[in-house]
Amino acid sequence: MSAPPLWRIGGGTIPLDRPVVFGIVNVTPDSFSDGGNFFSVDAAVARAGALVAAGADVIDVGGESTRPGATAVDAADEIRRIEPVVRAVRAAHPATPVSIDTVKAAVAEVAIAAGAAIVNDVSGFRLDAAMAGVCARAGVGVVLMHSRGGVDGMAAYAATPDADVTAAVQVELRARVVAARDAGVASEAIVLDPGIGFGKRTDASLQLLADLPRLATLGYPLLVGVSRKRFIGEITGVDTAADRDEGTVGAAVAALARGARLFRVHDVRAVRPALDVAWAILRRVTDARA
Repeated sequence: MSAPPLWRIGGGTIPLDRPVVFGIVNVTPDSFSDGGNFFSVDAAVARAGALVAAGADVIDVGGESTRPGATAVDAADEIRRIEPVVRAVRAAHPATPVSIDTVKAAVAEVAIAAGAAIVNDVSGFRLDAAMAGVCARAGVGVVLMHSRGGVDGMAAYAATPDADVTAAVQVELRARVVAARDAGVASEAIVLDPGIGFGKRTDASLQLLADLPRLATLGYPLLVGVSRKRFIGEITGVDTAADRDEGTVGAAVAALARGARLFRVHDVRAVRPALDVAWAILRRVTDARA
Protein backbone atom coordinates (compact mmCIF):
# COMPACT_ATOMS: atom_id res chain seq x y z
CA MET A 1 0.00 0.00 0.00
CA SER A 2 1.12 3.55 -0.64
CA ALA A 3 1.90 5.92 2.22
CA PRO A 4 -1.28 7.25 3.85
CA PRO A 5 -2.28 10.77 2.90
CA LEU A 6 -2.20 13.69 5.29
CA TRP A 7 -4.73 16.47 5.67
CA ARG A 8 -3.03 19.82 6.22
CA ILE A 9 -4.74 21.90 8.92
CA GLY A 10 -3.73 24.98 10.85
CA GLY A 11 -0.52 24.28 12.72
CA GLY A 12 -0.09 20.69 11.58
CA THR A 13 -1.53 17.69 9.78
CA ILE A 14 -4.03 14.91 10.41
CA PRO A 15 -3.01 11.46 9.13
CA LEU A 16 -5.74 9.66 7.20
CA ASP A 17 -4.35 6.18 7.85
CA ARG A 18 -7.37 5.43 10.06
CA PRO A 19 -10.92 6.80 10.27
CA VAL A 20 -10.99 10.37 11.59
CA VAL A 21 -13.93 11.23 13.84
CA PHE A 22 -15.29 14.74 14.37
CA GLY A 23 -17.22 15.04 17.62
CA ILE A 24 -20.05 17.59 17.43
CA VAL A 25 -20.47 20.39 19.97
CA ASN A 26 -23.47 22.53 19.06
CA VAL A 27 -23.62 25.78 21.05
CA THR A 28 -27.06 26.59 19.69
CA PRO A 29 -30.54 26.65 21.21
CA ASP A 30 -32.15 24.98 18.19
CA SER A 31 -29.99 22.27 16.58
CA PHE A 32 -32.06 19.31 15.41
CA SER A 33 -30.97 16.67 17.94
CA ASP A 34 -29.22 18.47 20.80
CA GLY A 35 -30.23 22.12 20.61
CA GLY A 36 -29.74 23.88 23.94
CA ASN A 37 -27.92 20.98 25.60
CA PHE A 38 -24.47 22.58 25.45
CA PHE A 39 -25.35 26.25 25.17
CA SER A 40 -23.17 27.40 28.09
CA VAL A 41 -19.37 27.44 27.90
CA ASP A 42 -19.03 25.01 30.82
CA ALA A 43 -21.50 22.55 29.28
CA ALA A 44 -19.80 22.78 25.89
CA VAL A 45 -16.34 22.18 27.35
CA ALA A 46 -17.64 19.22 29.37
CA ARG A 47 -19.21 17.83 26.19
CA ALA A 48 -15.92 18.25 24.31
CA GLY A 49 -14.08 16.42 27.10
CA ALA A 50 -16.48 13.50 26.89
CA LEU A 51 -16.05 13.34 23.12
CA VAL A 52 -12.26 13.37 23.37
CA ALA A 53 -12.36 10.63 26.02
CA ALA A 54 -14.56 8.56 23.70
CA GLY A 55 -12.02 8.85 20.87
CA ALA A 56 -12.84 12.01 18.90
CA ASP A 57 -9.95 13.22 16.75
CA VAL A 58 -11.44 16.69 16.16
CA ILE A 59 -13.99 18.79 18.06
CA ASP A 60 -16.41 20.54 15.69
CA VAL A 61 -17.98 23.63 17.26
CA GLY A 62 -21.06 25.19 15.68
CA GLY A 63 -23.04 28.28 16.65
CA GLU A 64 -25.74 28.29 13.97
CA SER A 65 -28.24 25.53 13.28
CA THR A 66 -28.84 24.27 9.74
CA ARG A 67 -31.82 22.08 10.67
CA PRO A 68 -34.94 22.29 8.49
CA GLY A 69 -36.62 25.64 9.14
CA ALA A 70 -33.63 27.11 10.97
CA THR A 71 -33.34 30.88 11.28
CA ALA A 72 -30.08 32.51 10.23
CA VAL A 73 -27.96 33.98 13.04
CA ASP A 74 -26.08 37.25 12.62
CA ALA A 75 -22.30 37.17 12.87
CA ALA A 76 -22.11 39.04 16.17
CA ASP A 77 -24.42 36.58 17.93
CA GLU A 78 -22.63 33.60 16.42
CA ILE A 79 -19.26 34.97 17.55
CA ARG A 80 -20.58 35.46 21.10
CA ARG A 81 -21.61 31.81 21.13
CA ILE A 82 -18.51 30.19 19.68
CA GLU A 83 -15.48 32.31 20.57
CA PRO A 84 -15.30 31.48 24.32
CA VAL A 85 -16.06 27.82 23.59
CA VAL A 86 -13.31 27.45 20.97
CA ARG A 87 -10.83 29.16 23.29
CA ALA A 88 -11.82 27.04 26.29
CA VAL A 89 -11.81 23.75 24.39
CA ARG A 90 -8.36 24.49 22.99
CA ALA A 91 -7.09 25.28 26.49
CA ALA A 92 -8.59 22.10 27.94
CA HIS A 93 -7.52 19.82 25.06
CA PRO A 94 -4.48 21.36 23.34
CA ALA A 95 -3.67 18.15 21.45
CA THR A 96 -7.11 17.96 19.81
CA PRO A 97 -7.78 20.21 16.80
CA VAL A 98 -10.91 22.34 16.85
CA SER A 99 -13.06 22.86 13.78
CA ILE A 100 -15.46 25.79 13.44
CA ASP A 101 -18.72 25.02 11.65
CA THR A 102 -19.72 28.32 10.04
CA VAL A 103 -20.58 29.95 6.72
CA LYS A 104 -19.36 33.42 7.78
CA ALA A 105 -15.85 34.74 7.22
CA ALA A 106 -16.05 37.05 10.24
CA VAL A 107 -16.94 34.13 12.50
CA ALA A 108 -14.21 31.95 11.00
CA GLU A 109 -11.62 34.69 11.51
CA VAL A 110 -12.49 35.04 15.21
CA ALA A 111 -12.55 31.27 15.71
CA ILE A 112 -9.15 30.88 14.04
CA ALA A 113 -7.73 33.58 16.30
CA ALA A 114 -9.15 31.65 19.26
CA GLY A 115 -7.41 28.47 18.12
CA ALA A 116 -9.53 26.74 15.47
CA ALA A 117 -7.43 24.80 12.94
CA ILE A 118 -10.23 23.84 10.54
CA VAL A 119 -13.15 25.67 8.94
CA ASN A 120 -16.14 23.47 8.15
CA ASP A 121 -18.33 25.47 5.76
CA VAL A 122 -21.66 23.81 4.90
CA SER A 123 -22.04 26.23 2.00
CA GLY A 124 -18.67 25.29 0.48
CA PHE A 125 -17.65 28.99 0.46
CA ARG A 126 -20.80 29.94 -1.51
CA LEU A 127 -22.44 32.27 1.00
CA ASP A 128 -19.55 34.54 1.95
CA ALA A 129 -17.12 35.64 -0.75
CA ALA A 130 -14.50 36.51 1.87
CA MET A 131 -14.39 33.03 3.44
CA ALA A 132 -11.93 31.44 1.01
CA GLY A 133 -9.43 34.27 1.48
CA VAL A 134 -9.66 34.08 5.27
CA CYS A 135 -8.94 30.35 5.18
CA ALA A 136 -6.13 30.69 2.66
CA ARG A 137 -4.35 33.40 4.64
CA ALA A 138 -4.66 31.47 7.90
CA GLY A 139 -3.51 28.19 6.37
CA VAL A 140 -6.28 26.20 8.03
CA GLY A 141 -7.85 22.99 6.84
CA VAL A 142 -11.22 23.35 5.14
CA VAL A 143 -14.26 21.13 4.68
CA LEU A 144 -16.28 22.11 1.61
CA MET A 145 -19.79 20.69 1.81
CA HIS A 146 -22.30 20.40 -1.02
CA SER A 147 -25.52 22.33 -0.48
CA ARG A 148 -27.85 24.71 -2.25
CA GLY A 149 -29.56 27.81 -0.94
CA GLY A 150 -29.05 29.73 2.28
CA VAL A 151 -28.80 28.51 5.86
CA ASP A 152 -32.55 28.77 6.34
CA GLY A 153 -33.33 26.62 3.28
CA MET A 154 -30.44 24.31 2.46
CA ALA A 155 -31.93 21.41 4.43
CA ALA A 156 -35.30 21.68 2.67
CA TYR A 157 -36.20 19.08 0.06
CA ALA A 158 -36.96 21.90 -2.39
CA ALA A 159 -33.18 22.07 -2.90
CA THR A 160 -32.93 18.42 -4.01
CA PRO A 161 -30.34 18.07 -6.79
CA ASP A 162 -30.93 16.69 -10.27
CA ALA A 163 -31.95 13.15 -11.29
CA ASP A 164 -28.34 11.94 -11.19
CA VAL A 165 -27.60 13.27 -7.74
CA THR A 166 -23.99 12.09 -7.74
CA ALA A 167 -23.18 13.80 -11.03
CA ALA A 168 -24.74 17.04 -9.80
CA VAL A 169 -22.83 16.92 -6.52
CA GLN A 170 -19.60 16.17 -8.38
CA VAL A 171 -20.00 19.17 -10.65
CA GLU A 172 -20.90 21.55 -7.82
CA LEU A 173 -18.18 20.34 -5.46
CA ARG A 174 -15.61 20.67 -8.24
CA ALA A 175 -16.68 24.32 -8.63
CA ARG A 176 -16.22 24.89 -4.88
CA VAL A 177 -12.73 23.39 -5.07
CA VAL A 178 -11.86 25.74 -7.94
CA ALA A 179 -13.08 28.73 -5.91
CA ALA A 180 -11.01 27.64 -2.91
CA ARG A 181 -7.88 26.99 -4.94
CA ASP A 182 -8.23 30.26 -6.84
CA ALA A 183 -8.28 32.07 -3.48
CA GLY A 184 -5.06 30.36 -2.43
CA VAL A 185 -6.29 27.43 -0.34
CA ALA A 186 -3.75 24.60 -0.65
CA SER A 187 -4.96 21.40 -2.27
CA GLU A 188 -3.67 19.42 0.73
CA ALA A 189 -5.93 21.48 3.02
CA ILE A 190 -9.21 20.50 1.30
CA VAL A 191 -11.69 17.84 2.38
CA LEU A 192 -15.03 17.37 0.60
CA ASP A 193 -18.43 16.55 2.11
CA PRO A 194 -21.33 15.46 -0.16
CA GLY A 195 -23.87 17.03 2.20
CA ILE A 196 -25.92 13.95 3.07
CA GLY A 197 -29.48 14.99 3.92
CA PHE A 198 -28.98 18.61 2.89
CA GLY A 199 -31.73 19.12 0.32
CA LYS A 200 -31.55 15.39 -0.43
CA ARG A 201 -34.34 12.92 0.14
CA THR A 202 -33.62 9.40 1.41
CA ASP A 203 -33.09 7.91 -2.06
CA ALA A 204 -30.62 10.66 -2.96
CA SER A 205 -28.71 10.32 0.31
CA LEU A 206 -28.45 6.57 -0.10
CA GLN A 207 -27.31 6.96 -3.71
CA LEU A 208 -24.59 9.40 -2.71
CA LEU A 209 -23.30 7.04 -0.03
CA ALA A 210 -23.27 4.16 -2.50
CA ASP A 211 -21.48 6.38 -5.03
CA LEU A 212 -18.72 7.67 -2.74
CA PRO A 213 -16.08 6.04 -5.00
CA ARG A 214 -17.29 8.33 -7.81
CA LEU A 215 -16.90 11.37 -5.57
CA ALA A 216 -13.44 10.19 -4.54
CA THR A 217 -12.32 10.63 -8.16
CA LEU A 218 -12.33 14.38 -7.47
CA GLY A 219 -9.05 13.66 -5.69
CA TYR A 220 -9.81 14.85 -2.14
CA PRO A 221 -10.53 13.03 1.14
CA LEU A 222 -14.24 12.59 1.85
CA LEU A 223 -16.06 13.48 5.06
CA VAL A 224 -19.62 12.31 5.66
CA GLY A 225 -22.13 13.70 8.14
CA VAL A 226 -24.74 10.96 8.51
CA SER A 227 -25.27 11.32 12.24
CA ARG A 228 -28.95 11.07 13.26
CA LYS A 229 -30.10 12.29 9.85
CA ARG A 230 -33.67 12.10 8.54
CA PHE A 231 -32.89 9.30 6.11
CA ILE A 232 -31.88 7.08 9.02
CA GLY A 233 -35.16 7.81 10.75
CA GLU A 234 -37.11 7.02 7.60
CA ILE A 235 -35.34 3.69 7.14
CA THR A 236 -35.54 2.60 10.78
CA GLY A 237 -38.83 4.17 11.78
CA VAL A 238 -37.14 6.09 14.61
CA ASP A 239 -38.72 9.54 14.82
CA THR A 240 -36.56 11.08 17.56
CA ALA A 241 -33.21 12.20 16.17
CA ALA A 242 -31.29 11.49 19.37
CA ASP A 243 -32.40 7.83 19.20
CA ARG A 244 -30.85 7.18 15.77
CA ASP A 245 -27.33 6.33 16.88
CA GLU A 246 -27.52 2.63 15.96
CA GLY A 247 -28.55 3.59 12.43
CA THR A 248 -25.75 6.15 12.38
CA VAL A 249 -23.21 3.42 13.13
CA GLY A 250 -24.48 1.36 10.19
CA ALA A 251 -24.33 4.30 7.80
CA ALA A 252 -20.84 5.32 8.97
CA VAL A 253 -19.41 1.82 8.55
CA ALA A 254 -20.95 1.52 5.08
CA ALA A 255 -19.50 4.93 4.15
CA LEU A 256 -16.07 3.84 5.37
CA ALA A 257 -16.25 0.77 3.13
CA ARG A 258 -17.20 3.03 0.18
CA GLY A 259 -14.25 5.38 0.67
CA ALA A 260 -15.09 7.99 3.32
CA ARG A 261 -12.27 8.66 5.77
CA LEU A 262 -13.71 11.39 8.01
CA PHE A 263 -16.95 11.24 9.98
CA ARG A 264 -18.87 13.96 11.81
CA VAL A 265 -20.96 12.39 14.60
CA HIS A 266 -22.81 13.11 17.83
CA ASP A 267 -22.19 9.78 19.61
CA VAL A 268 -18.45 9.17 19.33
CA ARG A 269 -18.58 6.36 21.89
CA ALA A 270 -20.77 4.28 19.57
CA VAL A 271 -19.17 5.17 16.24
CA ARG A 272 -15.43 5.14 17.08
CA PRO A 273 -15.06 1.42 17.92
CA ALA A 274 -17.34 0.39 15.06
CA LEU A 275 -15.19 2.29 12.57
CA ASP A 276 -11.96 0.95 14.07
CA VAL A 277 -13.12 -2.67 13.81
CA ALA A 278 -14.43 -2.17 10.27
CA TRP A 279 -11.17 -0.46 9.28
CA ALA A 280 -9.07 -3.35 10.61
CA ILE A 281 -11.08 -5.75 8.45
CA LEU A 282 -10.97 -3.53 5.38
CA ARG A 283 -7.21 -3.08 5.71
CA ARG A 284 -6.78 -6.85 5.87
CA VAL A 285 -8.76 -7.23 2.65
CA THR A 286 -6.73 -4.49 0.96
CA ASP A 287 -3.42 -5.98 2.09
CA ALA A 288 -4.43 -9.41 0.82
CA ARG A 289 -5.13 -7.97 -2.63
CA ALA A 290 -1.85 -6.01 -2.80
